[in-house]
Amino acid sequence: MGGVSSKKKKQDKLKNFVSWFEIPAINFKQAVNFYNEIYDIDMETNFDDNYAMAFFPTEKGVGGAIVAGPGSTPGIIGPLIYLNAGKDLNNILKKIEPAGGRIVMPKTMINEESGYFAIFIDSEGNKLALHSQK
Repeated sequence: MGGVSSKKKKQDKLKNFVSWFEIPAINFKQAVNFYNEIYDIDMETNFDDNYAMAFFPTEKGVGGAIVAGPGSTPGIIGPLIYLNAGKDLNNILKKIEPAGGRIVMPKTMINEESGYFAIFIDSEGNKLALHSQK
């Protein structure tokens, strides 16, 4: 007689739980300029009939983009994305306000092992965080 097995099928363990992120924008150029300025980068952009995207440069690991188009609505409610701030998040944090953003939580220690974080509102009104070890 057949039965229902209570054993769960073993799944492959994921190395990372985030594979891609998108930061919505209304004023695409302003948003791209904001992130180019605070990270001192030059984002590659792509446009089609409906969407504009600017890609954060990455060699490996999690990538992401600024996106403008249907359904891309900036906001402070929802998931909080922690952006890598390198060795010391103060290097990026000090550029937030001059670039048109607002700091809502200054550099704060999580603990010795995990490092520091800060929360900011970008030029489009999105709430994001920075993380660094120092």
